[in-house]
Amino acid sequence: MIVFALMNLASYICGSIQEGHQGNRTGGEVLQAPTAKHGGGKNIINENGKTLFERINAPHGFERVQVEPGSFGEYLRNLPLKPHGSKVHYYDGRVKGNDVYEAVIDMDVGTKDLQQCADAVIRLRAEYLFGKRQYDRIHFNFTNGFRADYSKWMQGYRIKVSGNKAAWVKTAGHSADYEDFRRYLDTVFSYAGTLSLSRELKPVALEKMEIGDVFIQGGTPGHCVIVVDMAENRETGEKIFMLAQSYMPAQDIHVLKNHDDPGMSPWYAIKPERALVTPEWTFEWSDLKRFE
Repeated sequence: MIVFALMNLASYICGSIQEGHQGNRTGGEVLQAPTAKHGGGKNIINENGKTLFERINAPHGFERVQVEPGSFGEYLRNLPLKPHGSKVHYYDGRVKGNDVYEAVIDMDVGTKDLQQCADAVIRLRAEYLFGKRQYDRIHFNFTNGFRADYSKWMQGYRIKVSGNKAAWVKTAGHSADYEDFRRYLDTVFSYAGTLSLSRELKPVALEKMEIGDVFIQGGTPGHCVIVVDMAENRETGEKIFMLAQSYMPAQDIHVLKNHDDPGMSPWYAIKPERALVTPEWTFEWSDLKRFE
């Protein structure tokens, strides 16, 4: 049984500003950006690429940063993508109208309005750890501070919510299959949000940005996006990065375009002198945080 007091708080923490409007920024309609190209005229986008790494090339003069084999960064860089030109769909099958994305991650969104912004970040982190069988590291907090450990869930415990309180109750047998893991995530999505996730993550200095870091503003409204790749200029040392998000209502996770710099899109440059403007939200550079 869903208790609305806690669930509604978690739901409204992502966005609260519906699509067609931009959170935390001025401006009106999102403008369409032309296909990004290298300085030499070569497309940044390889339409035949099946993963993020294969689909989106580094711009002229840049090389992707090194990542540790088996790391979260390597996982994100190699996320599978739906075919070029695919649309972002909401959980109910409708198509997202805003032209804000370059590519769509090939990962189910579920059939309920649950996988919104913070949930997408949680999903990616949890999927990586599940695939590595690092079950003890899969845990996320609810907005009331309750810690939901997947290792506990695997033992057959389920979470009973009453008002603003949550507790473990033994109701099932041991399970480590993927379907049960997804049920665990849906429970987390119901009671977690940007507010709780922002409290879990640790601040990180901008110059130490890594793939897997998160720009997050916890609140009502709130939003977050995750760094899914980075590249560095061989001569100048300048670093650029790529972002992915979900939004409200629950929708496919997608790689964001850079409307402010179409020639670089979907890559973003680090410009500390101004805010980080993404198509549906504006962040401060100090909003950068990291999973421990």
